[in-house]
Amino acid sequence: MEVQSGTGTGHEIEAPNNITIKGILGLLMANTDAKGNGKKVISLGIGDPTAYSCFCATSASQEAVVDALRSAKFNGYSPTVGLPQTRKAIAELLSRDLPYKLPPDDVYITAGCTQAIEITLSIMARPGANILLPRPGFPIYGLCATFRHLECRYFDLLPYKGWEVDLSAMENLADHNTVAVVIINPGNPCGNVYTYQHLKEIAETAKRLGIVVIADEVYGHLAFGANPFVPMGVFGSLAPVITLGSLSKRWLVPGWRLGWLVTNDLNGSLKSPKFVERLKKYCDICGGPATFIQAAVPAIVEETQEAFFRKTINTLKQTSDICYQKIKEIRCVSCPRKPEGSMAFMVKLNISMLKDISDDIDFCFKLAKEESVIILPGLAVGLENWLRITFAVEPSSLEEALERVKSFCQRHSC
Repeated sequence: MEVQSGTGTGHEIEAPNNITIKGILGLLMANTDAKGNGKKVISLGIGDPTAYSCFCATSASQEAVVDALRSAKFNGYSPTVGLPQTRKAIAELLSRDLPYKLPPDDVYITAGCTQAIEITLSIMARPGANILLPRPGFPIYGLCATFRHLECRYFDLLPYKGWEVDLSAMENLADHNTVAVVIINPGNPCGNVYTYQHLKEIAETAKRLGIVVIADEVYGHLAFGANPFVPMGVFGSLAPVITLGSLSKRWLVPGWRLGWLVTNDLNGSLKSPKFVERLKKYCDICGGPATFIQAAVPAIVEETQEAFFRKTINTLKQTSDICYQKIKEIRCVSCPRKPEGSMAFMVKLNISMLKDISDDIDFCFKLAKEESVIILPGLAVGLENWLRITFAVEPSSLEEALERVKSFCQRHSC
């Protein structure tokens, strides 16, 4: 994929619906010059915390997988909707935070959350349909929607209001062909955590519009600010909710590719025989995660101690605090909201303060070349002249990387 900013810098990024984060980060990585500048590469671009020893899976999780594999009971195919015991374990896990008990039959096991996204958008697609997506947001939604001929309509998140949804804009975008709205909470890429009241307002708006809420909760419970994590499924009596999640971030095992798609709908529109049959057929087409990984899930959920989760939260709070304080020292960038959750946040880039940087794409490519620091340009997630910074990084590496960003900005300042 050739990348160009469109401003003559020689770096062109395609339309947001045709790009992936990994694709852009690969190009940035290829543009580093570690030998020339003598600096090791530090990536603040991709949300894979397992690169650092301060973020590691529990021994209980690993032993559960080993036990399942050694049992030789899970070498064959699983049901395409997931093993019964896996669906039951996820249903019980999610029910802890809901005012009702989630039936295992409403849980579908997927190969990571990306497959859950693909299946969800596939079953929502129909001729002429459109879907409402957040800006900034996770670009896989736009990419999958485009593949399924779903028109993407983007509503803004409001940076100086805690990245809340612009509800009036969301409502104005919708018409009789709108099928769903995507809500990501805790926020990727913004690092926000929505309040109970705001989520309720979103559900009420979706009810008025007669659409489904697709709730991306991959970062569920990774909240360390004033707002606790509230699952969108709490409002399943107001509007139909499809909840997407995975073990990846909370259990620190993104490579295990264990995700889920859950229907939270107390009024039954997502339980119609036609909808369920369509959902099961897409599961048949896509398959699911490795059977032995699925078989380990009940033990993983049951045996992971609360201390493990607290350690992850405390580390993320520490690294997010480092980011927030370091950003204050860099004149050409600003952060409208201190991170409160997930593993990444957005900062505003003031191009007018830089003498030879044309936009966020140019900034990130030159930063990679000169300082061997990888940061994702905001255009990749829908906001030009912003930057997405991942803070799921070992503290000393994070501090070094941001010091290099500071030096880079000083060198290029007007």
